[in-house]
Amino acid sequence: MRSPLTEKANLLLLGLAFIFIGLNLRPILASVGPLLPSIQEDISLSFTLASMLTLLPVLAMGLGCFVGFHIAKRLGFNTVMTGSLLLLIVATAMRFWVMDANWLICSALLAGVGIALIQTIMPTMIKLNFGERVPLMMGLYVTAIMGGAALAASSAPFIGMNLGWRAGLGHWTWLGIVALALWLMVKHKAALVNQTTEQTVPLRFWRFRRSWLLAIFFALGTSCYVCVLAWLAPYAVELGYSQTQAGLVLGFLTSMEVIAGLVFPWLASKSTDRRAIIALLCLLQLIGFMGLALAPQVSLFLWAGLAGLGIGGIFPLGLIVTMDHQQNPMLAGKLTAFVQGVGYTIAAISPWIAGLIRDNFNSFNSAWLLLGGISLMAWILSWQFNPQGYAHQYQVTRCVS
Repeated sequence: MRSPLTEKANLLLLGLAFIFIGLNLRPILASVGPLLPSIQEDISLSFTLASMLTLLPVLAMGLGCFVGFHIAKRLGFNTVMTGSLLLLIVATAMRFWVMDANWLICSALLAGVGIALIQTIMPTMIKLNFGERVPLMMGLYVTAIMGGAALAASSAPFIGMNLGWRAGLGHWTWLGIVALALWLMVKHKAALVNQTTEQTVPLRFWRFRRSWLLAIFFALGTSCYVCVLAWLAPYAVELGYSQTQAGLVLGFLTSMEVIAGLVFPWLASKSTDRRAIIALLCLLQLIGFMGLALAPQVSLFLWAGLAGLGIGGIFPLGLIVTMDHQQNPMLAGKLTAFVQGVGYTIAAISPWIAGLIRDNFNSFNSAWLLLGGISLMAWILSWQFNPQGYAHQYQVTRCVS
């Protein structure tokens, strides 16, 4: 029998592996925006076509969530995690040898599949292994996702200047290799889903109104997230910032997301009712986007920071609130997979719409106003998540001892 100290050490190592895995889920998206002017100088790539570098992986994330859980149950959660990390490493490494836009788009799509599978199974693995510490671990995991975006956005221009834009996109391969090595060291410490004694009553989550409400809320928040990843840096360049400065603006926004991802889930864990905090985050996001659209000359860093705080808090809390609806890890994972599947699929079109707006109106201002409207819609929906009603939204779990 393992001692409590050994179990705690194993949990810490497993948590560290999950954090490093999270760090790998956004660099392939976040590194494109700051380097886009250099890419467009080298290969033929319009803003609409460039949006595909975000649209396709996000769409793959959404569609992959619908099948990822079934794949994991058949092959094993640990096996799928290993394979997905390998897929992400290969997709990132492909960018060292980009020849044209099609090569870039193929690497984005391949990465999207790997990211989708990881994001589908991670909530179940966290809920299964971390028990009462789920809000904390989910906060750290999602913060790591945004931290990876911050690292990529802020450093890609410097790498691009010295080694070329292909290296700026592809050098994140090393981060994937580190995560894979760490995961292989600790994967045997993870509780296996098929070793649990819980059996669940089959639920078709698409039949429940609450599932769609959660999915739409997640879609609204994710639409804002992927749009700023794709277009904030090009917007800054159009305002006269250098590529390096534009990367720092995006890096600052994602740094604020990291701070929000740490602070707000911790604050929300003090109560089961998370509505007030989520509503505050929606308002911060709204103010940030209105500032970007109407008064960018005041301070691009100020508006980006406010938007980043909102986005960074809404993303993890959207997942935490979803998991609050189910105590059983398998059901929580399936519900989260449904919510992410619908949410990412809807959100995938937002960077494409913003790219169309830019190509047709020669400005991103209308896109920021649209995201402001989305933030207002999210604020309205946030008040629906009263925890006192969670027990009545779905059938209960049947446990077999």
